[in-house]
Amino acid sequence: MTVKLNHTIVSAHDAQATADFLVQVFGFRPAVPFGPFLCVETDNEVSLDIMSVTDAITPQHYAFLVSDAEFDRIFDRVRERGLPYWADPFHREPGVINTNDGGRGVYFEDPNGHNLEIITVPYGG
Repeated sequence: MTVKLNHTIVSAHDAQATADFLVQVFGFRPAVPFGPFLCVETDNEVSLDIMSVTDAITPQHYAFLVSDAEFDRIFDRVRERGLPYWADPFHREPGVINTNDGGRGVYFEDPNGHNLEIITVPYGG
């Protein structure tokens, strides 16, 4: 059997708003309720299981490998929403994308401060 990531839990102050954000920005199918979660499935069958929490949220990093065409669509949605974006994970290079490893990449945040990244080439080329 091959070991594959199946799902991860994403903490959110408002699970519905966070699920809607991911669906709208990335173009995923609508979230599906499962117990206390709203599950947003990625195109490689990994689900982001959004859970509302009342405690402080420790921001996490979620990186998505996308095609050039998908990058353009997602990045357009980021800019249409007026979201700040950066070329680096530490947010030191605002308003630009990176061209690491011969591809394109950019970072932006979800409504909870999670650091989202889209890249067109995996790290290391």
